[in-house]
Amino acid sequence: MSDTRNMKGELDALLDVKRQGASKFTEEKKKIYAAGITSVAASGVLENALNLGDKAPNFTLKNALGTSVLLYDELKNGPVVLTWYRGGWCPYCNITLHYLQEKLPDIKKTGATLIAITPELPDNSLSTSEKNKLEFTVLSDVGNVVGKEYGVVYTLTEEVASIYEAGFGLSEVNGDHSNELPLAATYVIDTDAVIQYAFLDADYTERAEVTDIVEALHKLK
Repeated sequence: MSDTRNMKGELDALLDVKRQGASKFTEEKKKIYAAGITSVAASGVLENALNLGDKAPNFTLKNALGTSVLLYDELKNGPVVLTWYRGGWCPYCNITLHYLQEKLPDIKKTGATLIAITPELPDNSLSTSEKNKLEFTVLSDVGNVVGKEYGVVYTLTEEVASIYEAGFGLSEVNGDHSNELPLAATYVIDTDAVIQYAFLDADYTERAEVTDIVEALHKLK
């Protein structure tokens, strides 16, 4: 369980740094982000998102190199771990991607394939993959089309959207002005396309534990 604690520890440490960094992370911003999380929870997205026992919709998305990936084709080779991340601009996402990469051998040992989905434009997702030295598939879901099929998409509050736009240009990164993002959702999908593990949380600082993902994969055998 040491890897799990390390990931959780790093995420918590990052959150503490941001909370304590008065010059960069003001009390006003803290309140805005907290209100944003409350808004996500109240939106109904957690209740409407696909969950345990649901059929995972098929989809085709392209990776950063323009290669199309079809979910059901991947399921012919074994289970799929499907995880969403908000973007390379999100430090919590980068920590999570790092740990997923670190545990990729354990995931592969179960016969599963790991696929990450982001609403970022392909050039930006490629940059994230290269920065984190990712060896698993990263797909661009521009406009959150697939994310909406899975019910994991929500709309940012105007205040949070304004901070993101001023900070790194969310609309430019994603190629639209929808101010929509996916939950940091993770699913384990069996070869019958049935969801056997689901992690859903309104708080973007909370992520699926990698050890829980691997445990869910082992239970499929």
